[in-house]
This record gives sequence, structure tokens and C-alpha cells, in this order.
Amino acid sequence: MPRNAIGTDRAPAAIGPYSQAVRAGDTVFLSGQIPLDPASGELVTGDIGAEARRVFDNLKAVCEAAGGGLDDVVRVGIYLTDLSDFAAVNAVMAEYFQAPYPARSTIQVAGLPRGARVEVDAVLVLG
Repeated sequence: MPRNAIGTDRAPAAIGPYSQAVRAGDTVFLSGQIPLDPASGELVTGDIGAEARRVFDNLKAVCEAAGGGLDDVVRVGIYLTDLSDFAAVNAVMAEYFQAPYPARSTIQVAGLPRGARVEVDAVLVLG
């Protein structure tokens, strides 16, 4: 099955040898997004809520570039450097998704690229 790279300038460019997303059939695998502002390339600063909003805005832009939206997301992976941010990130996620919510995992990690505190990846199914 062929795979096609998806990209948009409304989300940060990849900072390594990967695509913002890859489509294979009706499934789109979105690479992890950290809170980088796509215009400046700088990490958004502030509270974890502001960082999480930037992450979900970036993911939304990539979903749209793939021909879908956040309502098409079936799985989300959240990576936090501090699980005490769990509730705040949960609250932000609830602003972007509606029931039925995607499946999800949340994992505490030792570190993320560029010193980010949150990273989110996703799987989108287009139909």
C-alpha cells in the first residue's frame, strides 16, 4: 500500500527526518506535535494550558491538511514531562474533542524535544 506524506505550513515543520503525517489508505498517522508556533518556530511559553492549546491547534492543522478534522481522530497519545499537568491537559483536550472521544494513552516521559512539557500524536481515519 502506498504511503503519502502530509504537510502544512499551518503547523511547525518537522525538526527531523520525518513527515508531519503519513497517509496509508484511509488511515493517517500524525507525528507528535510539541507547542511550537508555526510562524516563528519558537516554543510557546506560559502555563501548560497555553502549551497544550498550541499542540492541539497544530494537530488540527495537520488533520485538515490530510482532508479530515479532529472529529476523525480515533487515537491520541499524550506525553507529559510531569503527570501533575494531567488534569490541565485533559481540560484543554475537552475543548477540542467531543464524544465519542478518541482512545488515548497518557505517559510521563523524562524529556521532550526542545524542552517542551507536552507532546501529542494521533491517528486519524478518513472515510
